[in-house]
Amino acid sequence: MTPRIATSPFKAAPDAYQAMIKLEQTIGASGLEHSLLELLKTRVSQINGCAFCLHMHTADARKAGESEVRLHLLAAWRESSLYTPRERAALSWAEALTRIEQTQAPDADYEALKAEFSESEQVNLTFAIRAINVWNRLAVGFRLAHPAEPARVAA
Repeated sequence: MTPRIATSPFKAAPDAYQAMIKLEQTIGASGLEHSLLELLKTRVSQINGCAFCLHMHTADARKAGESEVRLHLLAAWRESSLYTPRERAALSWAEALTRIEQTQAPDADYEALKAEFSESEQVNLTFAIRAINVWNRLAVGFRLAHPAEPARVAA
């Protein structure tokens, strides 16, 4: 994959990048669980096909103690019993907002969200979903490559 611009998009537009960093810091300080935010970032990145962000957020989730099994099953979270009702509500909302042109943010998804999150948490969660969608679009749109890892040799 060949990057589309010579410099990183973050260096090309440092003020916008700093605004996104400030948003991430605000979301991080909002009281939402770090583990939940990493699950959301990973799931939205799966939907958007963003290898750069998938690499980053699965690594961050592992460092924070997330299990390999839950990361592997995240794409099929609806079929797994490994996710809490709070995580399910957040993942459903994340999928609905990421695919908003198809879903129009269904009332059922919002009702599940409302049952698990305060109004402040709902808004902060929505900002988190919007933020990862922006990062995904930057990385996919400008063809940012994830860090290379050594190839594994078959046993």
